[in-house]
Amino acid sequence: MLNFEEEVRKFKYSPEAGDIEESIRNQDLTDVIDLIREAETRRIGREMRDKE
Repeated sequence: MLNFEEEVRKFKYSPEAGDIEESIRNQDLTDVIDLIREAETRRIGREMRDKE
């Protein structure tokens, strides 16, 4: 059976995991921002066409 306390004591954090996690977060954020920009560009384009 697992001894949770012992396993926690043996745990060693990997600095690379933090770097990877940060990279993934930054990439996802960029993707969301790109989608918002694209939606706004299209919305503005439609509004300009409607005014003509």
